[in-house]
Amino acid sequence: MDKPTKANRAGDNSLLAFDVEKVREDFPILKREIYGRPLVYLDSAASAQKPRQVLDRMQEAYETYYSNVHRGVHSLSQTCTEAFESGRNAAARFINAESPELCVLTKGATEAINLVAHSYGRHFLKAGDEIIISHMEHHSNIVPWQLLRDQIGIVIKVVPIDGDANFLFDEYEKLFTPRTKLVSITHISNAVGTVTPIRDIIRVAHEHGAKVMVDGCQAAPHAIIDVQDLDADFYCFSGHKVYGPSGIGVLYGKRDLLNSMPPYQGGGEMIDLVTFEKTTYKDTPHRFEAGTPAIVEAIGLGAAIEYVEALGKENISAHEHGILAYATERLSRIPGLTIIGRAKEKASILSFIMEEAHAHDIGTILDRRGVAVRAGHHCAQPLMQRFDLPATARASFGIYNTRAEVDALADALEKVRELFS
Repeated sequence: MDKPTKANRAGDNSLLAFDVEKVREDFPILKREIYGRPLVYLDSAASAQKPRQVLDRMQEAYETYYSNVHRGVHSLSQTCTEAFESGRNAAARFINAESPELCVLTKGATEAINLVAHSYGRHFLKAGDEIIISHMEHHSNIVPWQLLRDQIGIVIKVVPIDGDANFLFDEYEKLFTPRTKLVSITHISNAVGTVTPIRDIIRVAHEHGAKVMVDGCQAAPHAIIDVQDLDADFYCFSGHKVYGPSGIGVLYGKRDLLNSMPPYQGGGEMIDLVTFEKTTYKDTPHRFEAGTPAIVEAIGLGAAIEYVEALGKENISAHEHGILAYATERLSRIPGLTIIGRAKEKASILSFIMEEAHAHDIGTILDRRGVAVRAGHHCAQPLMQRFDLPATARASFGIYNTRAEVDALADALEKVRELFS
């Protein structure tokens, strides 16, 4: 994990002991029952639940000052614009960007990667140029590059992983040639939790003159991110993974890169001057934010980031690593269960299979006992193919999970074992 920085610390609150029961009180959905049992939500890697602080902030916006942003001179518009931009400011602080202007608000990380592929890739790459991705990528960091390959003829190279899902750094270094122009790599695997050596990945790419795009979706809720220290050229994450709303994400880019890229979409807000003969465009971030944005979602993102900062990333990391270690040990004792992905550096994601039981059967049986896990290929089919698996079950842990919930998971998995033995 990346080291703490002054800019990313939440302040005095981050030094307080982490009280998971107090945290759980902030999440209304955790009071639900599923089939008469308390909800055990272990699917935060897909989408995290939302604390009351985020829900209240968004409700307040809709009820008291909602208006369109940037273009209005009346009080509601000015108030809403300030709140909207506070979400951008929070995102910049969260990843220690040099300026909020370098944080483009998107629909999510998928749009962010597509933006870079379309706007940077189509403008700066040409036939025969190479990009490097890894065997652990989410489909959102594979398909956009394949679309670009089919359109302009770039070459895609893939970094292999070993049987424990470790990123093979030596093999990564061997992939570079004078035609390598871009590396697009996950910070943390969504399917198996591997933490990649992202700082060294960026360093080596820059030594070869290549730019780097980092998919930080899984890192944002867990790791302290400092894009300046990493020297990332592009970095993205989604709001719904950091306990904020869906429909909002962040693309960070270095200023010279963003301002050299053509707009991704055309419309209102991103223009400087429009005539029937010619249009000129604003600088970043607005040149990439055509049309009415996700206003209240950006406000909710700001609230979510403030919430996470108040808890303190150091405290969150310690809590989640404790849960992961306990869950790994607990599930390793279940006969017939195999954990997929035992990398040396892991975040709080645990993928597994069981003898005779398909992942979807596991997920269905667990659901009947109130335990929500993900079952499938996790939008990482090449990774499943690497392990010759159709799917895995995946438990992913967040700030609100407890050891008692791990015990509930283990007890439910024992029930699966009984049914299929």
